[in-house]
Formats: sequence, structure tokens, C-alpha cells
Amino acid sequence: MNDLFQTLFYDNRINELYTSEKSIQYLLDFEAHLAKAQAECQFIPSQFSEIIAHCCKVEKIDISQIAIQVGLGGNIAIPLVKQLTAVVKAENADASKFVHFGATSQDVIDTAMMLQSKEAIHLILPLLTQSIEQLKVLALAHQDTFLIGRSFMQQARPISFDYKVAIWIDSLQRAKQRLESLKYYIQLGGAVGTLASMPQKGIAIAQRMAANMGLEYHPISWHTQRDFVIEIAAALGILSGSLGKIAKDVSLLMQTEIAEVFEPAGKGKGGSSTMPHKRNPVSSISILSNAQRVPNLIATLLSAQIQDHERATGTWHAEWETLAQVVQLTAGSVRQMSILTNGLEVNPDKMLANLEITQGLIYAENLSFALAETLGKSEAHEMVEELCQEATAKQKHLKELVLENTKIRSFLSESHIQELFSPQNSIGFAHEMATHFIQ
Repeated sequence: MNDLFQTLFYDNRINELYTSEKSIQYLLDFEAHLAKAQAECQFIPSQFSEIIAHCCKVEKIDISQIAIQVGLGGNIAIPLVKQLTAVVKAENADASKFVHFGATSQDVIDTAMMLQSKEAIHLILPLLTQSIEQLKVLALAHQDTFLIGRSFMQQARPISFDYKVAIWIDSLQRAKQRLESLKYYIQLGGAVGTLASMPQKGIAIAQRMAANMGLEYHPISWHTQRDFVIEIAAALGILSGSLGKIAKDVSLLMQTEIAEVFEPAGKGKGGSSTMPHKRNPVSSISILSNAQRVPNLIATLLSAQIQDHERATGTWHAEWETLAQVVQLTAGSVRQMSILTNGLEVNPDKMLANLEITQGLIYAENLSFALAETLGKSEAHEMVEELCQEATAKQKHLKELVLENTKIRSFLSESHIQELFSPQNSIGFAHEMATHFIQ
């Protein structure tokens, strides 16, 4: 990762979990807990477990040497275990015989990956909750603010702004629920997953380890069944897409010609290198950029799901950096969304002005339904369609033509017509729908 883009695409709190030092510490945590669980199950002497745990500190490890040796070993666990064994041996030769006892490299790496993902998502969730709460405040403040609803980028009919924001909230709440429901599993199986190197005690050790580490126990090894990993990535990917949808809406609403919503202003935020008048949607840009990258990373994980026999060649290895990138990019988007939603500026006057761009054509459906009660649907639709064409050709407001039409006036009073051309009478159950998500 290039540090130059740290504040644009990422969340530094999450990236700190993926530094070399922190990543190795997760691996060492596995080794410490393995020895602890084995001692608790009377599989190894407890005094050796304590020595091993004491040595499982990243400051005792030469990370530069591991970086050199990982290319020869094929994964990070192999040189790490070798170095850890040497560290323990310097403390106690007998204890060193029980380092990594009965486990395999994938057990270490998979469990560390779960610990890392769990801690990252634990940090992501409060910031996601903050964005949801900020959107609720925004929606409550604009229950009586109306804007045009757009279909295929064209003006359709009015909606309320609380309705639009409630749709954003709904998607983020579901994404939050997915993250909260995720489970993180321990991996402990040994060479081919059967715990054959821990006779009589293997399952008990795995269960004890899971309990001690705050992870889930699964009754069979998942070395080459990778849905646990993909489930984490998919939940993050859906969140990334939901954030991207909000960012897309905001960036479109910020267009000069629209000017209905603006990202929060700040000194130095959103400026152009050449045009002083510009106000760029910086947070939206960051979120949208990340949302472009995450799906392809998840595609890599899905492709890597097809693994060979009991231990995979290459496909498992493809997960390591890929999952980390999914976590880091999604975390960055969540951070940017918390900024975007903290003081999002709304321009109700411009929203009302934009409602009049079509000179009343957006209320044609209201008029058609009102006339249909007397004329029937087909005749009413045909009459209103002709009036819309006339209004366009003459550059006149549709309401003006309706008020001049004697046939329509014989069915509809002037006050009724005024109501049909009012945004607050055109939003259906928007408020009722929004209430479920903003109260």
C-alpha cells in the first residue's frame, strides 16, 4: 500500500492491524494459545506452555529475516515457526520441542486471518453506526423538504428528502446486521485436517483454543472449504456497494446544474488545482473508487474457492493479501462516509426550483389518475398526453393549460387542480416508509 493515499482510500486504524508487526503478532497469538490449550488438556507440560507464551512476542522476532525467508518457505508461518522455536530454545530447550506441536502452517495463518478480520470489523462497526445516526438526523430535519425523484436519470415525480435518505439508511442497517452476524472460526487440523498428530486430545484442544481466543469451533477442518472467508469478504463487499450507491447519489446531486446537496465544506477540502470556483465531491470520489476495486477482489476470492484435495496449491495463497485489501478498502469507505454524513448540506430552494424545470409535466400522472375516476384510464391518459405535448410545444406550464381546459374544469375544481400540482400531495407513502428507518 502506498502511504500517499492513506487519507484518501483507507482508515489508518484498520491499516495498523495489517502492518508486518501486527500480522506476525496474530500468528504468534495462535502459537501461544495452541500451547496454552494443549497444556490445559494435559497434552504438553504446563511449564512449557508458559515459556512458549512468554516468547510469543513480536519484538522477539526478526521481521526482516522472515521477509527474506518467506519466498523460500512458501508462506509466512514456516520461517516464523523456525525462528520462534529458536527463541524458545534459548529460554528452554525442552519447551522448544512443543512449539507448533501438531499444527500445520495453514492452521496458523487461517486463524490469524480470522482474528485480524474480527478485530478490523469490530472497529468498522461503530463508525458505520455513526454514519447511520448522522443520516437519521439529516432525514428528520428534512421531512418537509421535497425534491424530484429520478428514473433513468430523468425527472419522474416528486419524493421527500427523508424518503431518499431513509433508503440509504435501510441499506446501511442491513449491511451492519450482516457484519454483526459474521462468525470467525479457529482452524486447527494438522497436515490433512484430521488432528492425527494430537491423538485422543485433538478435538478437545481445538475446542479449548476456540473458547480461549473468542473464536468459533467447527467440528471439521475447513482447509479447502473457504466459504467462511468468502462470507466475510461478501458482507464487506455488499457494504462497499451500499456506500458506493450513496456516494453516487451525492456526487450527482452536487452537479452544478442540480446543486441540491453538497458534501460538508472544510478548509482545503474539495478544491480544484486550476479552478477556484469548483467544489469537488471528495468523499464520494474516494468511496466510489473503492467500490470499483472491491468487487474484483471478491471475484478473486470466489475463484480461489475451488481448491484441490485437503490442502490447496496457490488458491489458498491468493486469499492472503486479497482479503486484507477488501477489509482495508471497505474500512476506508466507511470512514469517508462518516465524514460525508457529518453535516451534509441540503439546498431546499434549489430542490423546489428543480421541481419546476418541466413546467408541471412531473404532475401529469396525478392529473391522469384524477381524470380516470370520471373518464376511465385510457381516455384520461390520452387527454393528459396531448396536453403534455401541447405544453412542451408552447413552452407553457401544464397547470396553466389544465386550468384553461373547459372539459377538465367540468370534472375538477381549481382547488383540486392546485392540489394535483403540489409536491406534498405527490409523494405517496414516502413519509410512512421513511418513518420505519429514521425514528
